[in-house]
Amino acid sequence: MERQNEISKMIAEGQTERAIERLNELIATLPSPDDHAYYVLGNVYRKCGDFARAMGCYLEAMAINPDSPAAEAHRMLTDIIEFYHKDYYNP
Repeated sequence: MERQNEISKMIAEGQTERAIERLNELIATLPSPDDHAYYVLGNVYRKCGDFARAMGCYLEAMAINPDSPAAEAHRMLTDIIEFYHKDYYNP
């Protein structure tokens, strides 16, 4: 819990690179997959504008827990990409 609070503080302060590092460390050390960690990591990637990695994290969270808030985040990000970034689909 303390680590999650530290990560939340980093995100709030705009320290996204450090938050990504900490989240990846957290995910690597968890005894079982955690959809919330992937959801938060996806949010940080989205905040950085890395939509591909954000989408991957949301999909990972949804694979762990289909009812994760990542499902809504995934839907919203898909809508954004389809509206603003159609070229992502046609490289």
